Amino acid sequence: MKLRRIVTLLIIAAASAAGIWVYLQQSSQPPAGRMTIGASAPAFEAVTLQGEKVSLSEYKGRVVLLNFWATWCKPCMREMPLLNELSQSAELPVETLFVNAGESKGTVSEYMAEQRFSFPVIIDVTGRISASYSVNALPTTYIINKAGGISKIVAGEIGDLDNLKQWLVEAGAE
Repeated sequence: MKLRRIVTLLIIAAASAAGIWVYLQQSSQPPAGRMTIGASAPAFEAVTLQGEKVSLSEYKGRVVLLNFWATWCKPCMREMPLLNELSQSAELPVETLFVNAGESKGTVSEYMAEQRFSFPVIIDVTGRISASYSVNALPTTYIINKAGGISKIVAGEIGDLDNLKQWLVEAGAE
């Protein structure tokens, strides 16, 4: 009986010490920086749903609309037709990249087929890209200017194509 109690206390003490150590390690790290207008867009490399390699650095010199979304997100679904229209349009020279946050390739493929959308989608299952952009709500859209800086951050649904076009022009899309 005494031995079991001693082992139990040792396990509890070890678990507590590990928890305290993890807390101290995390609290000694500086907080992750929030993305701000004018900051450089974090570089990333990924693979699209179609298997194509994508690197943000490939788009330097062009305006990029980077949209974070998920199929379960109602505001994301409401803005998708508008963003799809923009991605299919030749009116403005804009590159569109869509980052699905945390869903499986199958779920996203099924959704894209049902909606008949054909824009490039990056599957961010691990959340690495979303974290590098400090995404904490969906949808979130970043407009990246030709120099690779963040020109506009929209947290929430984009509902007005005219406003979106204006933001893109302000970023250098002409």
